[in-house]
Amino acid sequence: MTAGSSAQAGRTGRPVILLWLVAIVVFVLDRLSKAYILSHEWSCQQREVIPHLLRCTYVQNTHGAFGMFGNSPVLLIVLAILVLAVFAFAFRDAVQRSGLVRIAFGMIVGGALGNIVDRFQHQWVVDFIDFYTIWPNVFNVADSAITIGVALLILASLRREART
Repeated sequence: MTAGSSAQAGRTGRPVILLWLVAIVVFVLDRLSKAYILSHEWSCQQREVIPHLLRCTYVQNTHGAFGMFGNSPVLLIVLAILVLAVFAFAFRDAVQRSGLVRIAFGMIVGGALGNIVDRFQHQWVVDFIDFYTIWPNVFNVADSAITIGVALLILASLRREART
């Protein structure tokens, strides 16, 4: 192996490190927040955090995103894994080229894994963030990360389109 090929191998590994670092941070934050809510479930029953905007509302969510896809934990786990695989395939080249895509995909992976663990552990997902005056659904850190990650992927795609 030459010095040039060694440097190239190092460069292709770095994007994966950033992606997994972001995924791990999101996953840990999600798991810690859900553990806290589960241990304080009694104090998170529509408790106002920011009056007229944000409250803590503990929900055992048996459905997929926005209440779709039924309530089968096995189906929802399989769908999440399939979506991750499709994203990984669709953005495999972009991950190598774009830090924004690496961060976005890391957020999606970390969030998806957080919700998958809930479905394995409980057969439902712990939701507790309730912007009740502006958003109809209760959600969690994983859901937020997935949503932000998808928005960043769209932004990265638009930026790439603008450059071409």
